[in-house]
Amino acid sequence: MDLTFDRRHIWHPYTSTLTPLTCYPVVSANGVQIQLENGKQLVDGMSSWWSAIHGYNHPALNAAAHGQIDKMSHVMFGGITHEPAIELCKKLLNFAPSNLEHVFLADSGSVAVEVSLKMALQYWHAKGEQRSKFLTLRDGYHGDTFAAMSVTDPNNSMHSLYKGFLPEHIFADSPKTGFWQDWDESDLESVKDKLSRHHKEIAAVILEPIIQGAGGMRIYHPNFLKGVRELCDSYGVLLILDEIATGFGRTGKMFACEHAGIQPDILCVGKALTGGYMTLSATLATKNVADTVCGGEAGCFMHGPTFMGNPLACAVAEASMTLLENGEWKEQTHQIETAFAELLPKLKQHALVSDVRWLGAIGVVEATKSVNMEVIQAHFVEQGVWIRPFGKLIYMMPPYISSMANIEQLVAAIESALNNPDCFQ
Repeated sequence: MDLTFDRRHIWHPYTSTLTPLTCYPVVSANGVQIQLENGKQLVDGMSSWWSAIHGYNHPALNAAAHGQIDKMSHVMFGGITHEPAIELCKKLLNFAPSNLEHVFLADSGSVAVEVSLKMALQYWHAKGEQRSKFLTLRDGYHGDTFAAMSVTDPNNSMHSLYKGFLPEHIFADSPKTGFWQDWDESDLESVKDKLSRHHKEIAAVILEPIIQGAGGMRIYHPNFLKGVRELCDSYGVLLILDEIATGFGRTGKMFACEHAGIQPDILCVGKALTGGYMTLSATLATKNVADTVCGGEAGCFMHGPTFMGNPLACAVAEASMTLLENGEWKEQTHQIETAFAELLPKLKQHALVSDVRWLGAIGVVEATKSVNMEVIQAHFVEQGVWIRPFGKLIYMMPPYISSMANIEQLVAAIESALNNPDCFQ
């Protein structure tokens, strides 16, 4: 594998062309194992950024891909429909909160967020109101495209350098009460204040339910989400839930909003939608939102990606939904959560650890210092695991099929890194 060419010419995520980080050459992946070119096997603790929930090289997903590509890999979705899209959307609506009736298929999670924001803006335009602001939370993350960046924390995120170029929206304080702690009603004060003062200009509240991902891996109390839903209803504001990272069982529920027993007006999903096989996302909306959007001046929703409803991606996603239908993911994520509950508290005593937290198939170790990415990545590979930390956060979201032994190996590798001062800055 020509790693020299890669280093000189290929731009990897969040990596400098001046001082590129080491990239490890992968030749295959199977189950929870990623195989490097040198033959070394790594236990995957990341599910390829939350997506490969069933593991790699899954026979049912492989069969769906092979079966569909022989028929057609793609046709435009404008004026054409096909069985993979229809069957996928049927399953999506069966899984989703019951108030959601319409599905808009898109390319990626960031695009699903863009679509949700456009829906909300067009909804109010159709109702004769010019609402141009969104209310969201500090420490949140919604993607790397421009509208998605604009509702990501402008001061404490990787997007802070774009401040001044992006539309300015309204940010409320993130909840401080953890998922397992006693609920503190004061967590809602900032959202209440912002809605009371700005509701006439706010098109929607958008947030990540229960867990904030790349903004800090914060796992918050379900009562906060319940309170936000009640406030949105009280002030007549739409609620968008970004379940791109949390959807399809990751938190121990099919969708994280189920922890709070609430339903959104618009729901964004992606990542695990295809079981990690290829990019696909969806934005789901209530009949009221969809019909209002289409009843306005434009007469339709003004969006249409080239690869919308891609048959190959839809076929694999439908197969992934079928795997989820059997319900095995519930026991799998419960077993992973039980393992984290047993293993992670032991790390909290370490001098370099400020906090540990977990929910479903998500485990987080928050350090007191930022990691040295080059060193800690090499250390993890040496330990036979693939974990990709950022900042002070060393986090895991393994495939659901991970065994107790796999989880033990991941946590042991983190403990080993904590005992190696070179892994931190």
